[in-house]
Amino acid sequence: MRVRPPLVELTVARAKEFVREPEAIFWVFAVPIVFSIVLGFAFRAKPPDRTPVAVAIPAAAAAGDGSAAMAAMAALARSPFLAPRPYPEAAGHEALRTGKVSLLVTPGGGGSRGVTFEFDPTQPESRIARLEAQDALERAAGRADVVPVRAVEMTEKGSRYIDFLIPGLLGMNLMGTGIWSLAFSITNARSRRILKRLVATPMRRSDFLLAQIFARLVFLAIEVTLLVGFGWIVFGVAVRGSILLLLATCFLGAMCFCGLGLLIASRVTTLEGASGLTNLVMLPMWLCSGVFFSSDRFPAKAQPLIQALPLTALNNALRDIMNEAKPLSAVAPALALLAAWGVVSFAVALKIFKWK
Repeated sequence: MRVRPPLVELTVARAKEFVREPEAIFWVFAVPIVFSIVLGFAFRAKPPDRTPVAVAIPAAAAAGDGSAAMAAMAALARSPFLAPRPYPEAAGHEALRTGKVSLLVTPGGGGSRGVTFEFDPTQPESRIARLEAQDALERAAGRADVVPVRAVEMTEKGSRYIDFLIPGLLGMNLMGTGIWSLAFSITNARSRRILKRLVATPMRRSDFLLAQIFARLVFLAIEVTLLVGFGWIVFGVAVRGSILLLLATCFLGAMCFCGLGLLIASRVTTLEGASGLTNLVMLPMWLCSGVFFSSDRFPAKAQPLIQALPLTALNNALRDIMNEAKPLSAVAPALALLAAWGVVSFAVALKIFKWK
């Protein structure tokens, strides 16, 4: 009977172990699809929601002195972006304070013929509501535009939120499955003293660690095809760049996070410890690496650190390939960063790995 090399035997064993874990299959294949369905439909192309705006009705309106307020209500209602609501003055201030409305409009405020706007300038929605309300009221008063403006709405594929989201979900999934699956499987084997038994076998340490990575890569093609194919079929998210470059980027990203997973599990002896270290490593990348929104939203001083994170590099490369059809030369710096993270983490894990 022909005996297969230890690396092959270990890889097959790890792949079978993964298949027999329904929870792992759910998190690897089902969770990204659920995320894309929920967020894809939540942020689908649709008319903008109207922003609630309060119009102060003076107490004298009951005596027939509310014509200015009613005229303001009618003018604001013509805007497709505003939802004007009448409020007594005191109630209008309370609604603004508690966030029920984004803007308080008081016609003839201060005894003048003009309008008083009250809003929170730190809230983007309030600033936009203020500009929309001013535009609607001035147009109702007969304003003539000095500069004719033609508006072109961007709704084509590649510019939608779902086009931004799918690469981010793909990167997040490659990170999660690479780190979680390896960190927990190795720690679990160590806590059950399985690793201690493997020491007595004719197996090199590198064979065991490489087998963990190769078993992860067995399911990589299915994982990428499932999520990218679902985005294409359901939401029309196309891969504008090279398919081969996309697969190579996913492969390199998976290898990078497998290396980080091995490093986390190299000395941890309990599942609680592995969970804590895994969350410590992954949480900053979940929040800062541009999965659900652009990492450019963070302050400039934090950008060097954020751009050095492996998930940031992976997400940027995936979006460059899928949405902008950039070539290898454009994404090479991001791929080099991923490779550096993977090589260093695997080398350190190989050096400090503890069997028991």
